[in-house]
Parts: sequence; C-alpha cells; structure tokens
Amino acid sequence: MKVNIGTYPTYRFWHRWFDYSPQQSIKVKIDKWDTWSMDHTLAHIVLPMLAQLKATKHGAPCTDDKDVPKELRSTSAPTKKNSWDTDDNHFKRWDWILDEMIWAFNQKCRDDWEGDFYEYKDATPEEKEKSDTESLFGLKLVWEDRKGRNAHQKRMSNGFKLFGKYYENLWD
Repeated sequence: MKVNIGTYPTYRFWHRWFDYSPQQSIKVKIDKWDTWSMDHTLAHIVLPMLAQLKATKHGAPCTDDKDVPKELRSTSAPTKKNSWDTDDNHFKRWDWILDEMIWAFNQKCRDDWEGDFYEYKDATPEEKEKSDTESLFGLKLVWEDRKGRNAHQKRMSNGFKLFGKYYENLWD
C-alpha cells in the first residue's frame, strides 16, 4: 500500500512551518541611460551590497591561494591539527578578497579616479595655436603618473576578476 505522507495534517503543518520563506519582492526598472555606462551603474548597486556582506557574514568559502598575498596563503599558516580543519588564514583570505572587491567597486563609483594621476592647467594662447589638443580643450597636461594609473587600473581589474570568480560565493 502506498501512503501519501502529504495527507497527514501534522506533516503538512511542520512542512509549512520549516519550509516557509516569504517571497522576496524584487522590482527592477531599467532606463535607457542605465546601460550607457552599465559598469558604473552596477557599481553603485554592488558596492553597498559587498560592504553589508562583509559586515554581516557568518562564514567564508574556500579560496585559491593564488588570489591573495603570500602572507595570507594556506602555506603561510601554522600546520592544521586535522586535515578537515580550516587553516588560521582561511577567514583572513576571504576578508582580503572582499576588501579588494569593495575597493574596486568604490573606485568605479568615483567618476574622477583618473584625475589622481593627471594635472592640467589652462593653456596660453600660444600653446593653443601649437597643439590641436590645447586648442580644442584649452588645457595643457603638466603632470601625469602613467605608471601609478596603470597600477591603479590593474588593481581595479583584479577586484572585478575576483568578483566574477567568487560570484557564487557572495552569500551570508
């Protein structure tokens, strides 16, 4: 005889009690201008979510040693007592990865981060005549830190790469 356990009132009660989770209400409105610079638009959404996740997280996923500095790698931690234990740097690695993501998205939210690596001044009338750039914009580049800008961009790109790699681990 086959019994349908769902017909028992106590089962249905407990099933509803423990499986009850109210549906999350999500409404998204996308305007045409939201996709003009979608990376910038999404950064304003992702940044506060990452910050909240870091502040309220209850665990940490497994991470690759190659994604963190040498001092945070599992090989730099004291030997574990049992093979199934996490090493002393397990949670530190996840914090570092979250910090890199947060930093990258924070920079993306800044419209002027590149301004930290360039300085312009108003071009003189003579300089405007000599160069198309100065005549077009009326500004002359007086200082730039290309190396610093490239290092900054590389760190941002790494934060976005980590976001993609650990996307399915962004849970609390």
